[in-house]
Amino acid sequence: MANAHFKQEIENALENDILRGALGRFGDVYGKNREQAYQGYDFAALREKVVEVKSYAAEHLDEMIEQFEKAVTARGAKVFHAATGDDAKQYIIELAKQQKVKNIVKSKSMASEEIHLNAALLKEGFDVQETDLGEWIVQLAGQRPSHMVMPAIHMTKEQVADTFNNNLSYTSDPVIAKLVKTARQEMRKKFVEADMGISGANIAVAETGTLMMMTNEGNARLTATWPRVHVFLVGLEKFVPNFEDAGYILQTLPRNGTAQQLTSYVTMITGPNPTYYPDGSIEDKEFHIILMDNGRRKMYADEQFKQVFQCIRCAACLNVCPAFQLVGGHVYGHIYTGGIGTILTAFLNSEKDAENPQNLCLQCGKCTEVCAGKLDIPGMILEIRNRIGDQKGLPMTPKFILDVVSNRRLFHSLLRVASKAQLPFSKGQPTIRHLPFFLSGLTEKRSLPTIADVPFRDVIRKMNQDVKNPKGTIAFFGGCLVDFVYPKIGEGVVRVLNEKGYKVTFPEGQSCCGAPASYMGDRQNARKSAIMNIEAMDAEKVDYVVSACPTCTHALIDSFRELLADDPAMLKRAGELSRKSMDFAKLLTILGGLEEGGDGVPLKVTYHDSCHLRRKMGVIEEPRNILSNIKGVDLVEMNESDRCCGFAGSYSIKFPEMSGPILERKLRNIEATGADVVAVDCPGCLMQINGGLDQTDLKVKVKHTAELLLEKRQKQK
Repeated sequence: MANAHFKQEIENALENDILRGALGRFGDVYGKNREQAYQGYDFAALREKVVEVKSYAAEHLDEMIEQFEKAVTARGAKVFHAATGDDAKQYIIELAKQQKVKNIVKSKSMASEEIHLNAALLKEGFDVQETDLGEWIVQLAGQRPSHMVMPAIHMTKEQVADTFNNNLSYTSDPVIAKLVKTARQEMRKKFVEADMGISGANIAVAETGTLMMMTNEGNARLTATWPRVHVFLVGLEKFVPNFEDAGYILQTLPRNGTAQQLTSYVTMITGPNPTYYPDGSIEDKEFHIILMDNGRRKMYADEQFKQVFQCIRCAACLNVCPAFQLVGGHVYGHIYTGGIGTILTAFLNSEKDAENPQNLCLQCGKCTEVCAGKLDIPGMILEIRNRIGDQKGLPMTPKFILDVVSNRRLFHSLLRVASKAQLPFSKGQPTIRHLPFFLSGLTEKRSLPTIADVPFRDVIRKMNQDVKNPKGTIAFFGGCLVDFVYPKIGEGVVRVLNEKGYKVTFPEGQSCCGAPASYMGDRQNARKSAIMNIEAMDAEKVDYVVSACPTCTHALIDSFRELLADDPAMLKRAGELSRKSMDFAKLLTILGGLEEGGDGVPLKVTYHDSCHLRRKMGVIEEPRNILSNIKGVDLVEMNESDRCCGFAGSYSIKFPEMSGPILERKLRNIEATGADVVAVDCPGCLMQINGGLDQTDLKVKVKHTAELLLEKRQKQK
């Protein structure tokens, strides 16, 4: 769980209107600009090649290093293997002293930020100048980069002008062209005076020993060519086998990072460049390459995290992350920010420093959708969360709650009691708009639904499933919300499947799917829930298992198998459950869908994509086709239909200050459609969006697709 200091940093970032505005403006245009940049290119095919190239290089890392070193030393370079960041710093410091260096210029290098190189050099008395515009601004401001590709994205031109005015001897106006001109004037003097240049690399080509840098300002070329000593600091993950392989990264990194087709400069260095002196003399540089490990081999040796070597450091994951767009990079604490930064921090710095930032992940999966290396960033963050939970345990309150949830009889008994005890707060209405005392934060940005008077497990017993000559039997996994909050969804699922000729059972022994425990780092209770539900569902005896909650479906299909991988007997049963489990919209589509029907009354409907349904199961068109087949429904697409609503299970409880603004953005997009109804396929999204709408003047209803089918087709009859 996040500590108080971390929560305060989040609050400070959220209250920073300038930061929110800067990040918001970029986030608003990035998606469309990236889409335009990829026009004419097959992103899916490109990233398959990136994965192929990067994973091959990682699997043959020592071979790549040997080949690279042989090529560069033949051209006069000196190669140093740094096991740690301290080794790298010490090598550079000793080299600078040996070469009587006074002034150092640096092109952009996150590896140097990672090991706090500047501070070490300044401590030794060297003058160190960043030459990437963003890095230089951040250096003058006394800050850290907030983004891997755009270090000063969190600052406005007015703030940059103030920073220049506070650090330079003349006044700068907040005009971008003038600020850039000022930077060029200041940096040019530094290039002329520099004795040493330090560079980072985007790509290291093993075959030729070539190092590639991608920049927009040309500073990398000046850093590499002007000073008499040149040092490259290169992380071990930057290798590719040959030039052709490098092409895939050259095509994806700029498009993903800044939505450009190509950066202004692609600089390739193969061996030392000559240095030209004012007196006309020429000599080869002192050219040094430091290949740095600093935790990278340890990361690759971990089966759960070896895929990080496929990362090309484009930072697209930050650009689409709802959490990053709200609070920026500095709240992540270490040098690397965002989702991928949390993972890198855990291995390249310390797991302790990743403990708070990992909480910021909503598990929405948008990052994986745009990742050029196809990294499962949410999955890896979840693994970090669970490892922390395994080592430290959860705080007393959430642990107690999860213990109760994983005890089916106790949990269900408490829910039945709560359905009666909630009356003073609900006042007989279907929502609770205010909670007292320390619970008040839960209803600050949204209302909460009341617990149903009669849970679905009782409702289904009284449903008349008049199915003549049934084609088979389908077991319904309800999950907590369908069972105890939204039984109408369950009714819709049963009626539709009855219409398709199937009888539906509701196994009594089922309970919470364990997702709350999984996503809070309580692997023990998640495993307990998995076993309980596998035994309850008894999938071997039915044709299908259906769920109307994508989070539950994901648990049935994937999570249970992962949790029980070490138990062969249960793993086999989990596999059978996985094979037969499907989300409602997917199953209905497989069964042939429904004939066109409905009451024909005009109804404008927009659709919100559940993160799990869209990105974990690839179900996108199926619910839209179902809705379009209802007579009278006019389906209109909303902007950012696939953007997270901010629910994310316990996230909305742990971080209501983050969940609230994410929800507000979703509500604005809904309002812009002019729809009467928002259709969803996730009870959690239904609860979040409906709770937000309940606290506005908008007369928009939220319905699960199954519930909407039930209403419209019942009225038809």
